[in-house]
Amino acid sequence: MKKLLTFVCALGMALLMTPLKAQQAPPAIDTRIYDIISSVSADRIEADIRKLAGFGTRNTFSDTVSDTRGIGAARRWIKAEFEKISQACGGCLEVFYQKDLVTTEMGNRVPKDAYIVNVVAVLRGTDNPNNYVMMSGDIDSRASNTMDYEVDAPGANDNASGMAGTLEAARVLSKNKFKNSIAFVGLSGEEQGLFGGAGLARYAQEKGWNIIGVLNNDMIGNIEGVDGVIDNRSFRIFSEPTPANETDRERASRRFTGGEVDGNSRQLARYIHKQVLTYMPEMNPMMIYRLDRFGRGGHHRPFNDLGYAGVRIMEAHENYNRQHQNIREENGIKYGDVIEGVNFDYAAKLTAVNAISLAGLAWAPPAPEEVRIGGAVQPSTTLQWKASDDSDVAGYKIYWRLTTSPTWDNFVYVTGVNEHTLEGIVIDNYYFGVAAVGKDGNESTVVFPYQQIRRR
Repeated sequence: MKKLLTFVCALGMALLMTPLKAQQAPPAIDTRIYDIISSVSADRIEADIRKLAGFGTRNTFSDTVSDTRGIGAARRWIKAEFEKISQACGGCLEVFYQKDLVTTEMGNRVPKDAYIVNVVAVLRGTDNPNNYVMMSGDIDSRASNTMDYEVDAPGANDNASGMAGTLEAARVLSKNKFKNSIAFVGLSGEEQGLFGGAGLARYAQEKGWNIIGVLNNDMIGNIEGVDGVIDNRSFRIFSEPTPANETDRERASRRFTGGEVDGNSRQLARYIHKQVLTYMPEMNPMMIYRLDRFGRGGHHRPFNDLGYAGVRIMEAHENYNRQHQNIREENGIKYGDVIEGVNFDYAAKLTAVNAISLAGLAWAPPAPEEVRIGGAVQPSTTLQWKASDDSDVAGYKIYWRLTTSPTWDNFVYVTGVNEHTLEGIVIDNYYFGVAAVGKDGNESTVVFPYQQIRRR
């Protein structure tokens, strides 16, 4: 018996002294994400939508003096709500206005000179405060004639729903600390030419913000499509394939190396898609390979124009009778964007989609830099990247997929290296990418290797 105990003790000591395998990956699930999902309140979102719709109209050029009607009252209320949220978390939000003057010479939807005023609330990151993930909703609304800034235009779904979702995400996420900063934003002037987004994108560029991704929410509350479909599970993620500001040389390179659907905005869309399938499997995220709806645009576009990653998140089935319409009834059909057209539980689900995506990115380490690839006329593929000095990086995932697949389907996890060769994986048959993995398991977006490894 004594010999057996001695053996067991010796074995235990040997196990304690044996180092963990270098390739052991961090956890695949961050349980904090489930707490975020359960914290989103449909009741609070409903109250905020009703409040915003109650301002009568939020047309960009409507009343700015009244406390009860118009765009001015709406933006002051939004700012006050952000400040209330900040007070509840001990002053964790930096709340401010960002504005730009627009004049009648700047577009045919500008009836008079006016300031486009955005409301911004920043939850400052603990480790990388200049890295930002952003959630935006539009403050303004419109009726049939966008130039009519006096008629009622409650804009309950377009876009009080997105703005209410942004406020609710701020309430929920402000209870946590994040490595990267999160900006919660109410943008103005969307209906007149995306002026608010353009102004804030320029502001971010001038301030040197490193924007990881912009999640633009525009109409997240309708489940009854004009096509007769009722669907409270599906939603769309719009993203364009490559950066709008890429160079001619970068565009030409893709003819030989590929990557036509692998720009930073598309990687952001894939990240959101993966987060939802992992943590909210009851939802059906639809990645739409298009900047926005056919021939149209949203407030993520001005950020895309400057090279920032940005997507639009919205309902899957639109009801055009409730969009950009004067409130009326004709031939038994009710028109107008009113409260009755909003499903608050669905808006809460899409708010949770945003919140878990913001949280994952804000907890994640910085994405790999200087990612390169090699393997032409070889039976293997090599990925190379700049080693990170971020102490939170536990390792890297090297992803690959068939060129026709919309998602990253295969990966290997590596640690302690900045180069890895995938033996037996022929470069011609797949697309590849690299993501940084934090110690808590949260990942950066995947970086596609547009540059080739040059051996001397």
